[in-house]
Amino acid sequence: MARWEPNAQTRLQQAAMELFRERGFDGTSVAEIAERAGLTERTFFRHFADKREVLFVGGDWVTTDLRAGIADAPADATPLEVAEAAFSRLADAFEERREFSRTRHAVIDANPELMERERRKLALLADSVADGLRERGVDETRARLASEVGMAVFRTAYTRWATSSDGRTARAYLREAFAQAKAL
Repeated sequence: MARWEPNAQTRLQQAAMELFRERGFDGTSVAEIAERAGLTERTFFRHFADKREVLFVGGDWVTTDLRAGIADAPADATPLEVAEAAFSRLADAFEERREFSRTRHAVIDANPELMERERRKLALLADSVADGLRERGVDETRARLASEVGMAVFRTAYTRWATSSDGRTARAYLREAFAQAKAL
């Protein structure tokens, strides 16, 4: 094998996702991921601390997209409308990564340890939305409520989108879920 392989991280991630789909997360080893990608285990560990990281690497873009959605929301938007704008931006980003996102959801949903880690990650994202709302001048209580409601709506819509086969976009599911939440 060559010392340097182009796109090694992407190849490892694609190989891992294929194997997770085929064999499940627990049924897949790092050695198998590296072999499928045509790379070494050593190369795998240059890019990922362990196989869980394949599912959680590169999450910085998520916070960036949420914060951009908050910044782009109209100045007169309510806190919940701002949260909706932020999560809509995120839904569009997941749509662009549709196959990966759907596979990632299935893998995480089948593993309690991964589900716990995902919940921690989502809590941090809700905190980021609350921070963005506070920066817009929203008081603490309303910022926290809007971010938590927004996250609950997003999780519901994302799960429906990730498990559906109807071809609707993530944003369509999110719009529908926000409308239902507002009607409550």
